[in-house]
Amino acid sequence: MSFTTRPELQGTFGMVASTHWIASAVGMKLLEAGGTAADAAAGMAFALNVVEPHLNGPLGEMPALIWPAGDEAPTVVCGQGSAPAGATIAHYRAEGLDLIPGSGLLATVVPGAFGALMLMLRDHGRLPLRAVLEPAIHYAEHGHPMLARVSDEIAELADVFREEWTSSAPVWLPGGAVPKPNELFCNPGLAAFWRRLVEEAESTTGREAQIETARRAFYEGFVAEAIDDYLREACVIDATGERRKGVLTAQDMADWRATTEAPVSATYRGTEVFKCGAWTQGPVQLQVLRMLEGDDIAALDPNGSDFVHLVTEALKLAFADREAYYGDPAFAEIPMDALLSADYARARRTLIGETASTEQRPGQIPGFEAQTAAFLARAARAAPEAGIGSGEPTMAHLTNQDRDTVHIDVVDRWGNAVSATPSGGWLKSSPVIPGLGVPLNSRAQMFWLDEGLPTSLAPGRRPRTTLSPSMARGADGWRMAYGTPGGDQQDQWQTIFLLRHLNHGLNLQQAIDAPLFHTAHLQASFYPRGTKPGHLMAEPSFPKPTLEALATRGHRLEVSGSWAIGRLTAARRLADGRMQAAATPRLMQAYAIGR
Repeated sequence: MSFTTRPELQGTFGMVASTHWIASAVGMKLLEAGGTAADAAAGMAFALNVVEPHLNGPLGEMPALIWPAGDEAPTVVCGQGSAPAGATIAHYRAEGLDLIPGSGLLATVVPGAFGALMLMLRDHGRLPLRAVLEPAIHYAEHGHPMLARVSDEIAELADVFREEWTSSAPVWLPGGAVPKPNELFCNPGLAAFWRRLVEEAESTTGREAQIETARRAFYEGFVAEAIDDYLREACVIDATGERRKGVLTAQDMADWRATTEAPVSATYRGTEVFKCGAWTQGPVQLQVLRMLEGDDIAALDPNGSDFVHLVTEALKLAFADREAYYGDPAFAEIPMDALLSADYARARRTLIGETASTEQRPGQIPGFEAQTAAFLARAARAAPEAGIGSGEPTMAHLTNQDRDTVHIDVVDRWGNAVSATPSGGWLKSSPVIPGLGVPLNSRAQMFWLDEGLPTSLAPGRRPRTTLSPSMARGADGWRMAYGTPGGDQQDQWQTIFLLRHLNHGLNLQQAIDAPLFHTAHLQASFYPRGTKPGHLMAEPSFPKPTLEALATRGHRLEVSGSWAIGRLTAARRLADGRMQAAATPRLMQAYAIGR
């Protein structure tokens, strides 16, 4: 038997996995209380808002896949908020911007996570709202052990909180000091915010009515009013070093609703993989699987240079297509059928050679030539300095300005499953909203201030987010929820995990523990939107000959620290009712629980 850092959990009652052990414990508590996968996932999401505030918050966003036991395919829950009515290219250009900053008030869109969670609870849950929110309220009010990484991020911005984002100082600097690692940290403002939501919800009777009342209190009541009141006057420093006002209003909040839609999918050697649509980067994973379907991956050493090279080069091609073609399908024509077609995948596969490419190579689809040309022009631009609070936060130990996200996977006793990736509203995004105890999101930085693109900034449009939950169904009927935080790396690490699991016989924990890699060759989704042509980062646990061969093949190799890449989790239900789950040991926070 090969060693794994944790066991692959097995049972028949339920499985939860998330990026923090407290959230996983909350999810299992809710399953034990008779809740469904939707109840557990929602409770876990609220708990993650509290215990990983450097990675997500209540005013962030959350795409999810939910798979009811009797359905043939999962459903996408879109908790990605849209751009405010005042978010026009003309306005942002008039503010002296060529790129949307990675922090500050102009970087925000409508907070979508709460609406998505209410939709999931209303349509797929069983427990009352109070039961789902109570664990998170407890930790916000009475405290949780401060993670060292949260303390470090607060310390990094302490002077900004004291001097510029002054509404953040009372929350993140209690008593005027940076909280120490492992000491109890409370957010009484957040606890009061959620308590008021529950109390207003309970002014009505009936579970569904209470959930709708809470949604209205958030989007049409005191939460929207607090955001509107603050943004009317606030003019704060952003990642460019300049002070600017935001454009989000209470009316933008009231006009927005979480929605559901069908996923996009592709079949890889008998396994069907489901992703959110082109308003996320999710189809990248499907494109890579289509490109590699004809390769004998099982014959390659999963820790060898041939495997790493092949997957990396396929990822480069898929990410070039992401930049040229993806965006909000409600506003732009997205040629998804062409991108996922067998003929297109075969043509793209022929571009992969024996050496690393340093070029951006989007595919050419008739009628979209202007978009590919625009991408190549963008990729050639010099990126500015990252600035205050910009980027995306879990993998900040890998690059100074990367920011991140959290992830949740759940399967329950009835066969329901959820994969959700909450993010945004982290402590470095913008000042805390007075009266709420948390800041707004910064997802608008994924728009471009160039006209005519599927990702051009426009009122009501969803940014093309990096958030990318996943689900898969095996030929023998198993169903799996899986995912990871990690910004542009999410679909890279997930694809590697899935390929090893399906082709090399690795169980969930073995596939998660195996050495990981990713490329930053792509155009980054986060400000300042740079590229690193030919880049490849790999963990040092790869055999030395593998790393040497990759460098010889022209990859601009960067070896990470030990156990440094990825935060994968997974939960699966087999056709006979048995369940399995696993979570990464990396960063020493994620945990799977089940029985």
